Amino acid sequence: MKKNALKWVLVLGASVMLASCKMDMPKVVPTSFETMTIEKRDIVTPVKFSAKLKGQSDVTISPQVSGQLMKIAVNEGQQVKKGTVLFVIDSRNAQLELDVAEANLQAAEAQASSAKLEYESNQNLFEKKIVSRFMLDNAENNYKQAQAAVSQARAAVSRAKVNLGFCTITSPVAGVIGDIPVFAGDQVQPGTRLTVVSGNAMMDAVFSVPESVLESAFASGYEGKMKDALKLFPDVTFLMKNGTEYPHKGRITSATGVVNAVTGTISCKATFPNPEGILYSGIQGTVVMPENLKGVMVIPQNAVVRLQDKSLVYKVKADSTATAVTITTESAASGQDIIVTSGLNVGDKIVTVGANNVIEGQRVLF
Repeated sequence: MKKNALKWVLVLGASVMLASCKMDMPKVVPTSFETMTIEKRDIVTPVKFSAKLKGQSDVTISPQVSGQLMKIAVNEGQQVKKGTVLFVIDSRNAQLELDVAEANLQAAEAQASSAKLEYESNQNLFEKKIVSRFMLDNAENNYKQAQAAVSQARAAVSRAKVNLGFCTITSPVAGVIGDIPVFAGDQVQPGTRLTVVSGNAMMDAVFSVPESVLESAFASGYEGKMKDALKLFPDVTFLMKNGTEYPHKGRITSATGVVNAVTGTISCKATFPNPEGILYSGIQGTVVMPENLKGVMVIPQNAVVRLQDKSLVYKVKADSTATAVTITTESAASGQDIIVTSGLNVGDKIVTVGANNVIEGQRVLF
């Protein structure tokens, strides 16, 4: 009886242990992958170029006359209108020159008046045969000389007025004041840089475009002039250094037409309106040009497996197993997709989600 009881206890214990082991065995769950079929389609991809802004009418302000700088009427960074007073130079000498010139003009006009009376008198006497032709001609010459002296004196007055006007320097354009490297009291002369007024109503973003991009843009066979060809380019956007997109679109307005032999690029300008005055000369950023690509194979980034210097995708064969295929790619600049240039054909099926977990020859369930 004891032996039978022990036997049943052992059998029951073994059954419990087997049941327990069976419950702890991990279940095999088949892995499922997402796939896609390769096809060609047209996409628009952003092409980015580093750029630097410059006002279309940036003007360097320099004095036209020498003198002491009496007043600086503006501040750096100030927005000014055309005709706004910027600097005032000591005008006392210029005013004295104008006073002298006006006095000389009055003297010349008085001399001319006397010469005219003498000429008219001699002309009357000559008709009465009282004076000779020589005296008449001499009086006429004196009158003409007096008239010439008046013209010279008037020119001197005009020149003195211009010089006096140069003592008050105004802005030739509407814009923003740049740095001011001088101080009130400094002695200035023609050529001294006082400041730069950046006419920022319209801003040019200067950047370089690779020759290949232009060739792609003209692939349709356009053979017109460069200025007409630029009209074919789409609107562009400007990104600040912090990634903020400028709210107004721009247009490519000029290109040098000469390829730099060293860099293989062409210098271009994109013009942006600046009604709010947000943009300033010297700001660096990025010009973004949309490029239309026709008939390209695009796959998601997560379908690509990086192995050292190679890019692989897992192609699904007819028997539903996966095999690694090496591909070459180009950036689609979207951050999510990538363009395949070789290694795949239209109609091929590849693994997308879960590609990093695929094993060569593994059966792909889809």
